[in-house]
Amino acid sequence: MGRAIAVRMGAGGDQVALADLPGSALDDAVAAVHAQGGNARGFAMDLRDTRLCNAAVDAVAAWGGGLDVLINAAGVWLEGPSREVTPEQWDQVLDINLKGAFFLIRAAIAPLTERKGHIINIASDAGLVGNSGAAVYCASKGGLVLLSKALALELAPLGVRVNVICPGDVATPMIEFQASRYGNGDPEGYKRRLLAHYPQGDDARFIRPEEIARLVQYLCEPEAAPITGATLSIDFGITAGY
Repeated sequence: MGRAIAVRMGAGGDQVALADLPGSALDDAVAAVHAQGGNARGFAMDLRDTRLCNAAVDAVAAWGGGLDVLINAAGVWLEGPSREVTPEQWDQVLDINLKGAFFLIRAAIAPLTERKGHIINIASDAGLVGNSGAAVYCASKGGLVLLSKALALELAPLGVRVNVICPGDVATPMIEFQASRYGNGDPEGYKRRLLAHYPQGDDARFIRPEEIARLVQYLCEPEAAPITGATLSIDFGITAGY
């Protein structure tokens, strides 16, 4: 999702900073933005280290001459019985999905205030409804949803907007990881079981990252100025009810 968002924003003329663990994924994402005529630079960062969050925001603001938008799109999935969850697993999921997002936001408040900027957090349908066997992930994404609402109220007097997007299942490497790790040797069956929850029946499919990116881009437009504190579901209706 982060890559798709960066490519779309870059193609629209925005200067894009991508922050991720150092490696080929970050390099490839930067190259993808450049391939579409965008201007992008990668910044190595580990969300689990709050000092690196501060340093990354400072470096991005210096490179770009300021900061207009912060998008928190990082996330990790954990699945399985709660009685088997270790403290290390809990820390990893919460550190990346919630704690890291908060401290990156904290570091960005000052430069975003200068530009009357915007924060977009990517949560999940699992931040709105419970998923059996994914309690830790639900806790992290549910926390991100309410964190976004609280920050929207706190930062509104500063001119900073905060919104949270809650996608359903998106066709990203995370889905492939889930299917491989938790599919009991049948990754395609795992994915079919996910899609069985969608109301579209035989026409159900995973959301495309580009569809998330289009919504993100709209939220950054001046026409979206009244939208803050919103929880925006893009999930084919799976959280609409039963």
